[in-house]
Amino acid sequence: MSSNVGLSTPRGSGTSGYVQRNLSHLKPRDNFAPYPKDYDQLRHKQRKPDQQILNHDRMREIEVKVFELRDKLEDDGVEEEEIETQTEDLRAKLMKGDRDGKGDKGEGKKEGRERQFKPHQVHEQAEAKIVESERLRRALRINKDYEEGSHWRRDELNSV
Repeated sequence: MSSNVGLSTPRGSGTSGYVQRNLSHLKPRDNFAPYPKDYDQLRHKQRKPDQQILNHDRMREIEVKVFELRDKLEDDGVEEEEIETQTEDLRAKLMKGDRDGKGDKGEGKKEGRERQFKPHQVHEQAEAKIVESERLRRALRINKDYEEGSHWRRDELNSV
């Protein structure tokens, strides 16, 4: 081999001994900084829930309850017209409760941080976190326009 590159002898290696350049190797970038220089980017930004997804999930829960009632009534042998009126009444009652903000919190759902979410319920988690943060902010009497670290800027202005 020439200039100490590759195998000294290809015998026993299962290769021809031909040396190639690794074209998939990525060289590190010189201008890369491991952290942002702007400290405003480091501030925590709370995730906002998507209201369309939340509304879709609420409507789906309502339709599941309506379907369960319909299934139960069909098993009991109730007439189709009576099934339609009862399911419409239940749907209207649940929709009214959902609009009023009452919902169905009493049926096994827990309020606040005690409620357990499934991993795919990220929008529900974000909504619960916003409610919890707002409750904590009111309890500690923190202004809505409070900016983290603003007391340091006040001290700097007073000392200058």
